Amino acid sequence: MIWSKEETLPREQIEKLQLERLQETVHRVYEHVAPYRKKMDEAGVKPEDIKCLADLAKLPFVTKQDMRDNYPFGLFAVDRDSLVRIHASSGTTGKPTVVGYTQGDLETWTECVSRIACMGGASAKDTAQICFGYGMFTGALGLHYGLEKIGAAIVPSSTGNSQKQIMYMQDFETSLLVATPSYALRLAEVAREMGLDPVKDLKVKIALVGSELLTDAMREEMHKFWGKDILITSNYGMSELMGPGVSGECLEHCGMHINEDYFIPEIIDPITGEVLPAGEKGELVITCIKKEGLPLIRYRTKDITRLYYEPCKCGRTFCRMENLSGRSDDMLKIRGVNVFPSQIEEVVLSFAELGPHYEIILEREGYLDKLTIKVELAQSTDSFSELERITRAVREKIKIVLGLDAKIMLESPNTLQRFEGKAKRVKDLRGV
Repeated sequence: MIWSKEETLPREQIEKLQLERLQETVHRVYEHVAPYRKKMDEAGVKPEDIKCLADLAKLPFVTKQDMRDNYPFGLFAVDRDSLVRIHASSGTTGKPTVVGYTQGDLETWTECVSRIACMGGASAKDTAQICFGYGMFTGALGLHYGLEKIGAAIVPSSTGNSQKQIMYMQDFETSLLVATPSYALRLAEVAREMGLDPVKDLKVKIALVGSELLTDAMREEMHKFWGKDILITSNYGMSELMGPGVSGECLEHCGMHINEDYFIPEIIDPITGEVLPAGEKGELVITCIKKEGLPLIRYRTKDITRLYYEPCKCGRTFCRMENLSGRSDDMLKIRGVNVFPSQIEEVVLSFAELGPHYEIILEREGYLDKLTIKVELAQSTDSFSELERITRAVREKIKIVLGLDAKIMLESPNTLQRFEGKAKRVKDLRGV
């Protein structure tokens, strides 16, 4: 189902609407947000210089550091009295990034999430269990209101107490699960530990997953646990931009449709900042063109993807972003080689003998980086020759894919740490 008519607008109308909203937004932030005005003045650009969408490239970038430098409300374009909701990041690596919403922003947010929920197969008939943490994190409330808008019944179970989560799924006949991919797998594990078959004993038919990278291999792993018929779609967003709802996969599984009437995407070279043509892979930059409280312009997301503008078979005309390859700031430099954790995940999940849970450990011995990969076996075995065979095969495939040697440590099933929120797979001990 397509939620709104805007999702099928001709390209010319999309771009006309984007330009109108971009020009209005640039004028507003120049007038009301001093740090933006300073950045634009230093770049030698005025609001009246934005005459076409290509002129967006004249505007300076905004980064998470800009938000921290202007903590908490320095980048807001409205008075505090206009805000009806405030969220913030955890601030584990510095000052939190603070985001705020006017009533109009909340309505926009709900509209965007309703669209991506419908893209993923959700409907008013669903009972949706939201297994994101409620609180300052935007994920749970964003999906909550968007799903509620389309008429779904909401089970706001949050995270934790996985056995009770399974009880709710049984008793309430949950049909739609909202979770990270890793927690969706964990819930299936817990169901099995409780003597249940997730496919036969639970009624989950749709999984709207986000907040983590969803690789093809991880999607396949989820199908192993939840059944071949479950609809699994990825959706994308971040608190700085709005929360979830920036883009989402349709049932064609050919990328995530960006809500282009609210966001203008660009792909840039993460080193030079040069705008790249459609189809080229690089860093995603997003400009918010309808937000009232915090209308970020050319926000560098650090996420690596590419854009496609061909119309989709689903009937939507909004451009699509490829499922993420990783983040430029998650990229690991190991012995001079650029490595994304997703590459290691793809290797791990290609082995039927291995489970989906793994840990990447980086250490330094002398002047040399040492890569260790801990991964669980799918089933226990006491056969030394079998363990040796699996270890050798994984090590050889890692060497082919990464061009690096690694120490492979096979762990017993259910021994590595599980995560209820975003999984933390990497321990980089080189600077410790």
